[in-house]
Amino acid sequence: MSEKDDLKKLAVLLPHWAEHNAEHAEEFRQWAQRAEAAGQTVAAQRIREAAAALEQANQALAAAMRDIPSAA
Repeated sequence: MSEKDDLKKLAVLLPHWAEHNAEHAEEFRQWAQRAEAAGQTVAAQRIREAAAALEQANQALAAAMRDIPSAA
């Protein structure tokens, strides 16, 4: 596969990964609420931290999207 092909694929993959991460982050927050309701406050906080880490990853992916030409 050529570098140009790789960039085209990456331009498609980056938004897909970001969307997938956002979906997981939302699910994590829902499960954190459930864990909290079950009295598992420490686990709930760790799950929220995982959701925040996905959001941080999405910021990095967004930056990468700006750096990759969309019509590579």
